[in-house]
Amino acid sequence: MNLSGIKSSLIVFLTSLFSRLFSPMYYSKLLLFGEYTVVKGSRALAMPYAEYSANWSFEHGEKQQESNQALAAFQAYLMGREDLLCRLNMDAFAEDLVRGLWLDSDIPTGYGLGSSGSVCAAVYDRYGLDKMKGENADELAQLKAIFAQLESYFHGASSGADPLICYLNKTVIMSKNGLQTVATPHLNEGKGGIFLLNTHISRSTEPLVNLFLEKCKNPEFERKISTELAVYTDECIDGFLQKNKKTFSENLRKLSDFQYEHFQEMIPEKYRQIWMDGLTSRNYTLKLCGAGGGGFILGFTEDFKHVDLMING
Repeated sequence: MNLSGIKSSLIVFLTSLFSRLFSPMYYSKLLLFGEYTVVKGSRALAMPYAEYSANWSFEHGEKQQESNQALAAFQAYLMGREDLLCRLNMDAFAEDLVRGLWLDSDIPTGYGLGSSGSVCAAVYDRYGLDKMKGENADELAQLKAIFAQLESYFHGASSGADPLICYLNKTVIMSKNGLQTVATPHLNEGKGGIFLLNTHISRSTEPLVNLFLEKCKNPEFERKISTELAVYTDECIDGFLQKNKKTFSENLRKLSDFQYEHFQEMIPEKYRQIWMDGLTSRNYTLKLCGAGGGGFILGFTEDFKHVDLMING
């Protein structure tokens, strides 16, 4: 190998090493409470979920080509928009793509965990020229609008919430009054835990939301959403953040029971009996994780090992 080849190889190696050591992680997002009711103006609580993540890489990987090509299409789309709400270093983005940049992600798609949100957060974080940190209400609102525009490439319409949480890596309360970051309570006491059931079913959010809005055309159903489900949701959020076990547990069961009765279409059929078994036994409580219909189902228990044996059995 001549000197030029050695130099080129060294640059590639150092670039890969730097990327691996210093590339930030963009965690997935978990919507704990507020699915569907947030559409009607109630609060929602979402938090980063470190079990799945994405990070930039120049290293050779199994999905490198697929990711690189998808990012190139995204970059071309952004280049073609003249109304972007943020300035991005498109030249640097293009150069990195030529050098093989890709987003190494294990966030499953179609699960409501923010797979496309992580892409938007990563692009803004790496190439944003006037980046904001979301340190006040105005910045949070601006960031949400920016991310809504970026993520519209993937979904046609977006609230911007998923990439916002991936970018900030903070727990966020969303409401009709705006956004607020809050400290995530440390729940490391006792034998209980929050768990996810993987349905192994990929789904699309939009048809499920449309179904919910169609159901809301029934005045009685809409009344129940605002006077019952929204109340249970708000109480769960407050109980969770304040670590008020009594308030949280009581309203979580009410919320779970309500979803079982009125959101059957959003609960995969083979999990409905497991859902009801939790309500009957009081050993665990299940609820939708995001839109439902597949993806994950969110669970809460005071004895995780016992429930793990029950459900896996």
